[in-house]
Amino acid sequence: MFRRAMLSLVLLPLVAVAARAADNANNPAYDNPLAAAADPDFALQGEYVGELDTGLGAVKTGARVIALGKGKFHAVLYLGGLPGDGWNKEVYEGDGELKNGAVLFEQPQGLGRIENGTLSMTTPEGDVVGKLSRTERKSPTLGQKPPEGAVVLFDGRNADALVNGRVSDDGLLIPPATSKQKFGDCSLHVEFRTPFMPLARGQGRGNSGCYLQGRYEVQILDSFALAGKNNECGGIYSVKDCDANLCYPPLVWQTYDIDYTAAEFDGAGKKQKNARITVRHNGVVIHDNVELPHATTAAPVAEGAEKGPLYLQDHGNPVRFRNIWLLETSK
Repeated sequence: MFRRAMLSLVLLPLVAVAARAADNANNPAYDNPLAAAADPDFALQGEYVGELDTGLGAVKTGARVIALGKGKFHAVLYLGGLPGDGWNKEVYEGDGELKNGAVLFEQPQGLGRIENGTLSMTTPEGDVVGKLSRTERKSPTLGQKPPEGAVVLFDGRNADALVNGRVSDDGLLIPPATSKQKFGDCSLHVEFRTPFMPLARGQGRGNSGCYLQGRYEVQILDSFALAGKNNECGGIYSVKDCDANLCYPPLVWQTYDIDYTAAEFDGAGKKQKNARITVRHNGVVIHDNVELPHATTAAPVAEGAEKGPLYLQDHGNPVRFRNIWLLETSK
């Protein structure tokens, strides 16, 4: 029998977790893994992969565990594997708490337990029905080199190609930053890392944005294991939800690979065709040739016939960037 009630660990819908209020005045914001290691929750959050006994045989299963601060956690279980790696759209969720070095997801129907890098699931009788090991995925395009003819906007040495861009001591780009050069149709590669902010919620948790031509934002946010809405990581802000949430855990490097076609205007400045965009998040297509009917909310550049810059937004959180290049595909 498929022990659905035990596996779901249902205590609270994930959307409610994202909406919880938080006092951000004293929230920690770790901008690198070494600093984040000071918080014991950091080593426990993340992605887990293994097999689950459904009663009909073993099924590949993934889990994402969100750190909510002060020993509180939320888990999302994905049958078939993690999003982008076999998930069949079936999910189960629940809350847990750190107790004596282990995170416990306690339910009358069973127990989930994270300890020593393993998420185990047992029945009330103590029968183990699943074991998932903590894993760290890497985008297949991480470190991708620019092709011939590409414009390198940031390679870690300096921010000379950008307005307002600053370089951290460890060679990463600190936003805000706007490219000096302006572009039309293009292919963009950008790598980013959201901070570990366990007490923050919603738009206050690792917020930034990647604006094509300064007009159309692909959101950057620590929305690890959330629903994938348009204001979450990978979403086209105020326009479209992403097809799947491929956001990795905080402080794991991620990639956007974006193909962009600019809007077309006639000689009188009237728009004839909307801009279009295809977005690969960590190597997986989450927007496929999507039409952009208008500039996204808070875009610094209005729609128009002229070319526009790449703009990386600062939203008050220590998001970092590296390996940014752009290939213009039309003149």
